Amino acid sequence: MRALCFQGEPVDESSVKKMILTFEKRSYKNQELRIKFPDTPGRFMETELDLNDIIQEMHVIATMPDLYHLLVELNAVHSLLGLLSHENTDILSFKDVVDLLQELTDIDTLHESEEGAEVLIDSLLEGQVVALLVQNMERLDEQVKEEADGVYNTLAIIENMAEFRPGLCTEAAQQGLMQWLLKRIKAKIPFDANKLYCSEILAILLQNNDSTRELLGELDGIDVLLQQLSVFKRHNPATAEEQEMMENLFDALCSCLMLAANRDRFLRGEGLQLMNLMLREKKMSRTSALKVLDHGMIGPEGSDDCHKFVDILGLRTIFPLFMKTPKKMRKAGTVDKEHEEHVCSIIASCLRNLKAQQRTRLLSKFTENDCEKVDRLMELHFKYLEAVQLADKRIEGEKHDMVKRGEILDDVMEDEFYLRRLDAGLFVLQLLCYIMVEISNSGISQLQQRVHQILNLRGGSVKVVRHIMREYAENIGDGKSEEFKESEQKRIMDLLENF
Repeated sequence: MRALCFQGEPVDESSVKKMILTFEKRSYKNQELRIKFPDTPGRFMETELDLNDIIQEMHVIATMPDLYHLLVELNAVHSLLGLLSHENTDILSFKDVVDLLQELTDIDTLHESEEGAEVLIDSLLEGQVVALLVQNMERLDEQVKEEADGVYNTLAIIENMAEFRPGLCTEAAQQGLMQWLLKRIKAKIPFDANKLYCSEILAILLQNNDSTRELLGELDGIDVLLQQLSVFKRHNPATAEEQEMMENLFDALCSCLMLAANRDRFLRGEGLQLMNLMLREKKMSRTSALKVLDHGMIGPEGSDDCHKFVDILGLRTIFPLFMKTPKKMRKAGTVDKEHEEHVCSIIASCLRNLKAQQRTRLLSKFTENDCEKVDRLMELHFKYLEAVQLADKRIEGEKHDMVKRGEILDDVMEDEFYLRRLDAGLFVLQLLCYIMVEISNSGISQLQQRVHQILNLRGGSVKVVRHIMREYAENIGDGKSEEFKESEQKRIMDLLENF
């Protein structure tokens, strides 16, 4: 363990100042000699070693985040970034600076002193740290182990900063990071830890961020993701790490499809065909392909994808998955609820979006084989209704006990109760009721009769379905315009009128 002392003194504010000033002097001396004797490394080698020594000493500052302000006030951040940006800086110095920055930005350390962390991150961002790190990664040769480690540690700095301040993702992506990540992900080199890390950082950049999603689309990133994922159409990942990378790329694709413009790129890049093939091939990628289809087809922006899905015979793929949850999916760690939610959501999106002949083809699926799809629909309805009612009963009991104890039911508790209802399968139940109401309004009397017949046989009730659908309508259109929300709620209420 490194002793907390510098030049024989215990490390405190005074010795940290001394350390930073020593670093500043050595950094200046080194740059001065480099400029004076650019072609004679022997003339500045000693200052290079002195500089590396003091950078190593400065790692101790990473144990004292409340003193980070000194790094900014005494210009050390500026000088460290200067070492990154200097074209003559050799790989050794670059690696030392990166190692130090990685330790300074360690996420646990940052949270120890929010104030110190804010000051450091502000100063790094002001100095265009991400752009400098990307430029340096560009010149590293990952065939050399030390340089490959340099790339990994650089990505760690970016991850640390993004975790501490998610708002910097947009800026980081625009400073060349998005372009570099896409280039590295599609590079024809064997899978390694750096490729896995790149997929993680990419997924982080795209979380809840329309700016980065748009940038990825403009950089042809949708095609890059589809090309990388196509490998897993007929082959399973070779290792757990490669499987993790595959999931990260699928998550990135799902994020991107939240943006309408990327749905079009996905469609043109034949993303639907790839996902449909993955569902048929029954490999590990099947679970995530289902999730991608759900993201691509949901809402009014998914209309083109829904029509194309029918054209490429996607209904022949999705309905067998509706009729029976495959055992293989359970083995892959997917619970039934997650699988059934995505399948029901895809069918609900098709019912919402399809017009003309494609809609007719969808509805005919429900009438074939003596309405077996309707029987399955009702079986799932009662399964999830029972689970949600059981959760509701428990929640009511807990609320009653809270009132008896004189406790106040605040918004936090209400949110927790709602999450527990979702966990029990509320959203799947709402989707099943929506499908039920849609097919009953299709004008095909056979479907409406079968729905009502099974409801009556199993002691179900139209009133319960209406209640579930009203709750669904109330929560619809999050993040959408008020106009969309109102028209969608009206459409659902009109469907309920005739149910």
